[in-house]
Amino acid sequence: MTPDTSVGELHGSVLTGIGTRIVSGEHAAGAVLTLDSVGVEFGVSRTVAREAIRVLESMGLVASRRRVGITVQPRDRWNVFDPRLIRWRLDAGERTDFLLTLSELRRGFEPVAAALAAERADEHQCRILAAAVSDMVVHGRSGDLTQYLLADKIFHRTLLEASGNEMFRALSDVVGEVLAGRTHHGMMPTRPNPAAIALHDDVARAIRLRDPIAAELAMRDIIVEAAAAVQDPTQAG
Repeated sequence: MTPDTSVGELHGSVLTGIGTRIVSGEHAAGAVLTLDSVGVEFGVSRTVAREAIRVLESMGLVASRRRVGITVQPRDRWNVFDPRLIRWRLDAGERTDFLLTLSELRRGFEPVAAALAAERADEHQCRILAAAVSDMVVHGRSGDLTQYLLADKIFHRTLLEASGNEMFRALSDVVGEVLAGRTHHGMMPTRPNPAAIALHDDVARAIRLRDPIAAELAMRDIIVEAAAAVQDPTQAG
């Protein structure tokens, strides 16, 4: 392991450690931290601690002020779209309610993105969508949830890219964390729901056939099915 790699790993450990404590409420809004206390708690230098705090500031989790220190910020200051913050919140245990909130967000943009993809997707993107669905079928049958998740993430990332809208594309990591969170926290069955996979196939086909209405409706059905599955993981897809 090189020194640079070691520093990077220490930075990531401090960042995740403090971030998780904040989102879990262990470090409540208004709590004051110091670089020295962070360094002692995690066994790192002030430089590593300072870099981690800078990232947390960019996420809205803390604010640094002279003579005050590093103050934990209330939830309404957080950058809720940051994928790391989404991951930490899922890790902290507020999974069902938070995933339902994220499902509401997805309903606001993924069906529209699917409709736009039906108008704008190129042949290469259509092939990737079709291949992702095929992989979902194979890995869904075998119960390989790691590879199934990879295919699912590729599908949704490609769909958002195919929309041709840079704002939608920027949300691909948000969707990826939602999909990963369900898998990593045991909210998927050992065999994904074939009906959910079929809906992905419906979206891919509608995009390939340049049918924006069908693409939008099928994408909406995917999100509705996923939200229902969060509440009853035995039906998840």
